[in-house]
Amino acid sequence: MTDGRLRSTISAWRPPVPGITEVFHAHFTDHAYPAHTHDTWALMILDDGSVDFALDRHRHGATGTGMVGLLPPGVSHDGRTVTESGFRKRVLYLDMTVLPEQLTGSAVDRPILDDALLRQRIHQLDTSLGHAGDAFEAESRLSLIRERLRFHLDAPRTRTPGQEAHGLAAALRELLDSRIPTGISLHEAAGILHAHPTHLIRCFKRTYGLPPHTYLTGKRIERARRFLLDGLRPAEVAAVVGFHDQAHLNRHFTRHVGTTPARYAATRGRAAAS
Repeated sequence: MTDGRLRSTISAWRPPVPGITEVFHAHFTDHAYPAHTHDTWALMILDDGSVDFALDRHRHGATGTGMVGLLPPGVSHDGRTVTESGFRKRVLYLDMTVLPEQLTGSAVDRPILDDALLRQRIHQLDTSLGHAGDAFEAESRLSLIRERLRFHLDAPRTRTPGQEAHGLAAALRELLDSRIPTGISLHEAAGILHAHPTHLIRCFKRTYGLPPHTYLTGKRIERARRFLLDGLRPAEVAAVVGFHDQAHLNRHFTRHVGTTPARYAATRGRAAAS
């Protein structure tokens, strides 16, 4: 027999995305963090409830789903629940390749950011991190989050696309087209094309109307359709066109085409018989 109280739950993992050292999800009902520091940046969003914390001996409160918390490395902080129901949070721990340590002072001055766009981008990134095979999408989303955080921390702005946008976008598309089965990381593409990752994303989206990770997924779906109609099994198709596994193919294929790969392939036999 239980006492009827809600229990705290947590989950944590390390995604294969450069710059993110840990993903941490938690529902805390009565937990209180002692004062401690991190070697990383802690980027937090709330899904429910309120949390109270001290950062560098100054107390702060966060409530609701519209806020973003950013705790810098090396600065003492604690944390505790405010109500009996506790709070639900998602945290991304980011290393110094995402944000340099010299931005710590700005983060200490304003650890709570009221930014709906940033919050939405963090949610999208967190969602992509929960799916194996979406590392390119996650890397792209992290780059845009980095830019937005630097905006809040008064760091130098990433320049907007100019006349070079179409040329860079075309070069990236050609690179993606040559790597459809194997894929490519955003960091590698930026190095090959000698461009800042975020600038590369913006140039591509301005020219083609969609981000590069979405373009690559669409090209893989296009190939998958052809192979399915040729008679290959979905598991074979997933490997051939560059998806992580059949479940990865199923998720994206259903979102793009409106049906599963197996059902799509079955229409081939019905059409031949009619």
